[in-house]
Formats: sequence, structure tokens, C-alpha cells
Amino acid sequence: MVAACSGAGGGGSSDDAQSINVLMVNNPQMVDLQKLTTDNFTKQTGIKVNFTVLPENDVRDKISQDFSSQAGQYDVATISNYETPIYAKNQWLAPLDDHIKGDPAFDQADILEPISKSLTAADGKVYAEPFYGEASMLMYRKDVLDAKGITMPEKPTWQQVADIAAQVDGAQPGMKGICLRGQPGWGELMAPLTTVVNTFGGTWFAEDWQAKVNAPEFAEATKFYVDLVRAHGEPGAAQAGFAECLNSMTQSKTAMWYDATSAAGQLEADNSPVKGKLAYAQAPVVKTEASQWLYTWAFGVQKASKKTDAAWKFISWASGKEYEKLVGTTEGWAKVPDGKRASTYANPDYLAKGGAFAKQVEEAIKGAKPDDPGTTKRPAPGIQFVGIPEFTDLGTQVSQKISAAIAGSSSVDDALAQSQELATKVGAKYAGK
Repeated sequence: MVAACSGAGGGGSSDDAQSINVLMVNNPQMVDLQKLTTDNFTKQTGIKVNFTVLPENDVRDKISQDFSSQAGQYDVATISNYETPIYAKNQWLAPLDDHIKGDPAFDQADILEPISKSLTAADGKVYAEPFYGEASMLMYRKDVLDAKGITMPEKPTWQQVADIAAQVDGAQPGMKGICLRGQPGWGELMAPLTTVVNTFGGTWFAEDWQAKVNAPEFAEATKFYVDLVRAHGEPGAAQAGFAECLNSMTQSKTAMWYDATSAAGQLEADNSPVKGKLAYAQAPVVKTEASQWLYTWAFGVQKASKKTDAAWKFISWASGKEYEKLVGTTEGWAKVPDGKRASTYANPDYLAKGGAFAKQVEEAIKGAKPDDPGTTKRPAPGIQFVGIPEFTDLGTQVSQKISAAIAGSSSVDDALAQSQELATKVGAKYAGK
């Protein structure tokens, strides 16, 4: 889906006080939201929502352009916990605190603390509300491991995972041991890889902004990741991202997958060929107690919007408890945009469908440490990213070099040597400040 609209317009300014423009990513949970809005939110409030729905890279570019210029074309946009503090600092977002206080039914206290904190800026104000949240975890075919007499630890090490990947590689015709993202992109390959770097004791930058991309710990983690995916990973790994690994797992082409907890709902959906065959473990570790990432797709209001009240009503509905109930009853409880509210994990209807993964997801999100994800102090927050504007370019360029190593056209040492030069230039901008 390149673009779609709920009602006429699909973006573009409107003087109609009962109409808002929403720009959002085309993830499955958002597609459900788009489908349910007219017959529910609009019917209840009279507020028409004009959606523009785009793939992730495209939507990020468009949001950045519109919000940075304060053009006001879009009232609401999907932003993550990476963009929120940066956008808030630049005064591109409207704070939501007054709306939260005036809407006690929204129940801000119910939002899981790590998620809520990640959407709160340095000034203590809330600038976005989560639509769904996620950490990362290991998903695996329990039936395949059982057939081999293998028991997965609840909190495995990466070496244990590598050993198991070797044992289950080829367990079924065409099945590989593990799927790991290799597709270039700061939010693709670099997301899982950076969590591996963290738990191996590495970091992008030392506390004084000295670049550490070619340090021994970063190199060891990267070589481990590249070697594992080359030896026992999916074919064409250098072009495989979240979507490709999801398809590979669903089609029984891989026995394990380390990725976003939000994937579990897709794997356990009623129409999934592998529903009921999987089990879930915490993100693998080496030197740290935990290593999962923390991420949320959330809704923020452009500061230039003249329809903040209507925008809040939409956000309050989409991020609220009643919307989760609506999805559960109409689309299936496994498809609920979870990972954001404590009440979700006390809901018996949700637990009846998501019981295979619900507690693992809750534990992973609650245990995420965006301010202290590794073994050394960091100069900026973030687990699978560095919370500075330059990271989108830096992370993407580094990912391209490491993806080339996965493809076999470069060595990890060469990739990291070039990446160190890029990181050093970024670190120099912040050193001493």
C-alpha cells in the first residue's frame, strides 16, 4: 500500500474543524486502525480522519519535512521514541499534558513506564502517546526443538542460540536455523545488531563521544552476527528485513528469529500457518543481564496544527483501552496493538489468545533500559539507536557496509574501519559540549 485515505483528501490542509489529517506508517496494526476509524471514531465524534499511509522510510521523510517546516499539512503523525525527544527539543510537537489532565478516562498511569518515559522530553512534558510498543525477543519453533531433544533456556546466551541454530539447520526441508535482519537501514539491520553489540560490551560512542565502532567489543559482536547469519541464516540475508523474516518464519523456512515482540501477534494470528507451534524467550545475552530493545510507534501532534483538540480526541481513542477492545472483538485478540498498557496484560480475553507470548512481551518491555543498555555509560539515550539526529544517516551508512559483509563482498574489519571514520566525524560535533 503506497497511500490510502479514510474519506476524501488523504492529506492536505483542510479548514473543516471536524476533519484532521493523519500521516502514518503502513504497518499491519495501522492498516487495521485505518479500517476501523470511520465506522467507530468518526461515527462517535463526527470527526473525519484523512489518512495518508506510507512505507516506513517514505513516511519518516515526509513527517520530517512537514514537521520541521511547521507547514501544518498534517495534524497528527506516527513518530517513534527516537524522534519524539528530538522533535520536542526543536519545538515541532505540541505538548499533550493539558489534554491528558482533561481526559482522565485515557488513564496515562496505565501506560507502561518505559514507554511513557521514552515519549517524555527533557522538560518533563509528554509529547506523544503510544499506539503500540515493542521490545525484542527470541521466537522459535518449539516443535522443531522438541523433535531434536533441545530445550531453549528462558534467558539464553547468544552462544547457546548459535549452537541451537546449527543443530536445527535443515531440521525440515528448506528450513534454516535462524533469521536475522541483514537489510541495510538504521531501523533494519542496525536495530538487532546494536542490541548484540550492547550485550557483547560494545557501544557506538563512549561517554565523551569518542567513536567506538571498530573497538574490539563492537567488532566481536558484529563478526558473531555476520558469521551466524552467513552460516545458519536465511538465504539472501543481506536483503532480508523484518517483513522478510516474518514471512520466512510463517512459511516454516526458519526455526528461530530474533526480532520485535510485535511479530508474535502476527505469528499467532488465526490465519498463521505456524500458530501454536512457537515458544518465546528473552533477548539473548552475553555480558549484560538483558539486551532487548525498546520501541514504540506513537502519535504526536504538530505544533502548527490548529486542530489540537480534535487531534487529541483521535489519539485518545487510538491509544486507549476501548480501541484495544474493539480490535480484539472485531479483528482478533492476537492483533491488538499491545505493548503499551499494563491493563492489556491483565485482560483475560487478550491472555486467552496471546498467552503464548504475552508475559514474555510484558517482561521484555518492562525490563528495557534505554538509559543504560550496555556495560559502559553512554552520552545519549537509546538501546538500538543513538538518540541524536545524525544517527539516521550514520546508522544507515554503517548498515550498508555491514550488509555488504553479510553478502560476502566485504570483510567485517573493512566495514568497521570505514564506519569508525563516519562515527568519529559525528562524535566530533558533540565532544566537549
